[in-house]
Amino acid sequence: MQKIHIIGLGLLGGSFGLGARRKFPEVIVTGTDSNPKNLKDALTLGIITEAKEAPDADTDLVILATPADSLGELLLKTLDQIGEETLIFDLGSTKAKLCQLVESHPKRKQYLAAHPIAGTEYSGPKAAFADLLDRKVMILCELEKTDLHLKEKAYELFEALNLKLRFMDPEEHDRHLAFVSHLSHISSFMLGETVLQKMEDDKNIFDMAGSGFASTVRLAKSSPAMWAPILIENKENILSALDGYIANLQAFRDKISAGDSNGIYDEMASINKIGEILDLGK
Repeated sequence: MQKIHIIGLGLLGGSFGLGARRKFPEVIVTGTDSNPKNLKDALTLGIITEAKEAPDADTDLVILATPADSLGELLLKTLDQIGEETLIFDLGSTKAKLCQLVESHPKRKQYLAAHPIAGTEYSGPKAAFADLLDRKVMILCELEKTDLHLKEKAYELFEALNLKLRFMDPEEHDRHLAFVSHLSHISSFMLGETVLQKMEDDKNIFDMAGSGFASTVRLAKSSPAMWAPILIENKENILSALDGYIANLQAFRDKISAGDSNGIYDEMASINKIGEILDLGK
């Protein structure tokens, strides 16, 4: 591992840079960001060793870590720039459109569709830390379409960062993420909005907010610049997930309205089993 180039130096891109530099002290990590302050912070924090607009011809890995709606154009542009021994992988939360976009590209074998299931509610280079990816899941799509030799470069980095690899079809990935990631962010944002609307009438409402509220609304602190594009890119799957969620909310509201104590208890008891499922998934 000699050279890595990162485009997008926020939480994820920055954490890859810090993790790579810790595991491979000799590696040269260059990078760029559309925000000049992010670029300056990335240099100051040691995320990158040099600011550079485009990767060198002998770069081993290029990591695309920009918002979802920018990845398509950026991927095509970067594929046209790289040398034959360079592999590109992205960190986007949606995969189907990207994989379709590069399906017939002459350098398709130099792209790996990737998505680390990692992050916090904070954003920017200052939020990045080297251990963010430790023991997190890295989903890889259409692995068979990536050059075997180039894949080894990515695997070397993934293994060093202690990522757990999982393999999925891109359409399946997008469907599943709509439920277990995208929907939870929408729920958190909308809970936050509902309470903020209530605050207009009752300024003291946050005095009664405990840890349950804080943990449920935590994701509402996430970056709109990252999440608004994700919701549009994965629109069809998210709308399907929302339809089911709204139907469940309405049915539960109906039980409360009817004073159906037994029905409420039984439904909540049935849902409790998700705790066992989540424990099994660790």
